[in-house]
Amino acid sequence: MSEPVAFVTRLAVREGMLEALKPAWHEASAALDAGKPETLAFLSYLDAAGTQLAILHVFADAAAMDRHFEGSADRSRAAFEYVSPVGWEVYGRPSPSALETLREGAAAAGVALTVYPEFLSGFLHGRP
Repeated sequence: MSEPVAFVTRLAVREGMLEALKPAWHEASAALDAGKPETLAFLSYLDAAGTQLAILHVFADAAAMDRHFEGSADRSRAAFEYVSPVGWEVYGRPSPSALETLREGAAAAGVALTVYPEFLSGFLHGRP
């Protein structure tokens, strides 16, 4: 049985970019929804101060995460106009290439990557 993989992206909103970020983020999320149907969840949350953004990504398995990562370098470059990386957390076992991509990105940005590889239990419902 394949195991789900999730990861959390933590980002700092660049000074003065919050209002520009909101419509751009909605547009980017809609494009991901249309273009990445195997991404089961892509949920973005702002903190109360509007200075931190957290994104929860959920995939049915490592292969779906790999497909989500296709084009991610371009998407990240566009997003970094509005935000800067703070850190990443991975839950489950992504493919070696996805994990390497995250390690390289974290090292380049000088942020932490935390990995929780062992799935113990739980469930994941599909899209309605």
